[in-house]
Amino acid sequence: MKDAPLFAAIDLGSNAFRMMIGQSVRRNQQMVIQEVKTLREPVRLAEGLQGGALDELALDRGWQALARFGKKLRGFEAGRVRAVATSAVREADNAPLFLASAERHLGFRIDVISGHEEAQLVYAGVAHTLPAQNMRLVVDIGGGSTEMIIGRGDRLLVTESIAIGSGTFGAHYFHGGRIIAEALLEAERAATVQFERIARRYRAMGWQQAIGSSGTARMLAKVLKANGLNDDGQSGITYGGLLRLSLRLLEVKHVKHLKLAGLPTHRLSILPGGLVVMLAAFKVFGITHMIASEPGLRFGVLHGLMSKH
Repeated sequence: MKDAPLFAAIDLGSNAFRMMIGQSVRRNQQMVIQEVKTLREPVRLAEGLQGGALDELALDRGWQALARFGKKLRGFEAGRVRAVATSAVREADNAPLFLASAERHLGFRIDVISGHEEAQLVYAGVAHTLPAQNMRLVVDIGGGSTEMIIGRGDRLLVTESIAIGSGTFGAHYFHGGRIIAEALLEAERAATVQFERIARRYRAMGWQQAIGSSGTARMLAKVLKANGLNDDGQSGITYGGLLRLSLRLLEVKHVKHLKLAGLPTHRLSILPGGLVVMLAAFKVFGITHMIASEPGLRFGVLHGLMSKH
């Protein structure tokens, strides 16, 4: 196992940049991805999208994070590394400026992927690590976009990428971390309108299991469990738990006053936006319970790299 070659996946997300180094190992007669090292940098690109372009602070945060990743990747062959950029870079008018310096700092090419390819990679990561033959709805709430996927086993059936996310909603509706009821309701309504556009097709297909594959879903599941907010002490994410968490936010009126177990400081700014998007998804798609999955985009990227080798 120690001699297995290493691969690296870098996800330039709208909230954070993440790098995962892994290797392929045999377990129970199957080849699986084993995580070796994971790094996270809270870059907050989506917050830096001012007037359609990334501002200087966001550009600099991104470049510095990639320079630190690049140091860890010295000695890696190009074919064993893939970096992908998602919503914030897709939408930025000055993306070419960012990417030119970003690739130099990282030392590897960066692919700006479409929402559809992002959804494919997310589902590939989930399917590889959570094998099952039932119909599954995968919800991936990122900083600037949300991918909705239905698949069966390792086969992806339908995908949609919607331009709403925890970072963009947080910056627009909860500026500076301030939380008021009117803003929370308005944000949830806006997300609901976006989800309703695709809901009929998804409800017609149906699913047996709902999976949240993003950092937002993992954060919400952790907070709900740590604070006993879920229905009947359930794990994962429940609709009742989300409603109770929203009441907690309204009580304190500002994220800096939140006293919640399991909530890291660097997640405070994305909590309100992620919460309202998840609430809207639960309401529109009739979800009552969701499990949070660690695998997602980075696992999908690694799976693709390893499959080529």
